[in-house]
Amino acid sequence: MNELIKVDFTGERPAVSARELHEFLEVKTAYKDWFPRMCEYGFTEGEDFCSFLSESTGGRPAQDAQLTIDMAKEICMLQRNEKGKQARQYFIKLEKDWNSPEKVMARALHIADEKIKLLSAQNSVLTVQNTIMQPKAAYFDELVSRNLLTSFRETAKQLEIKEKEFIRFLVDKKYIYRDKKGKLMPYAEKNNGLFEMKESFNEKTQWSGTQTLITPKGRETFRLLYLKTA
Repeated sequence: MNELIKVDFTGERPAVSARELHEFLEVKTAYKDWFPRMCEYGFTEGEDFCSFLSESTGGRPAQDAQLTIDMAKEICMLQRNEKGKQARQYFIKLEKDWNSPEKVMARALHIADEKIKLLSAQNSVLTVQNTIMQPKAAYFDELVSRNLLTSFRETAKQLEIKEKEFIRFLVDKKYIYRDKKGKLMPYAEKNNGLFEMKESFNEKTQWSGTQTLITPKGRETFRLLYLKTA
């Protein structure tokens, strides 16, 4: 696939620079005014984007942000022009390729191999031989498992429900609540494998925190519950 916009694949999920997207879309509004306005459409810091300072051409730090592909696609739709349509189609193809079984397996094996190289440098050859299969299996299972978990926005899309309506439904049914910081959290007594809390860390922005994700069991449970109330 020809690279239309530079995409960063070094993190857990592909990400794109907000400034580079702004430049590609040929937005006439200055970035400093445009991006905060885009964030007003319901995007969350730490979940949909991570802000950071980058070196500008003048040598001074410039405000930028790493966007998830989902956020980038929605921003493209908001532009309502040919450049936005072109970029959105590009991101859809990229996301489909990223989530293909072949690419998921390749990433899992790559991470496992990197772990094994680290073990090889720190331990004896015998220790590595004894543990070589365990990290491969663990890292593969973890990556495949993460690939099956979905955010509230992603789950709502799969269930063809508006995100706000889906969240309100879960809050009303006492499956989730908002903590003091406004973050969505599951009730422990009603979790039972429906949600998973994942620690997230972005090396580029140094942002860290937890995110509530929905399991395949949770998606099917909420689909059936929602159908009963529809």
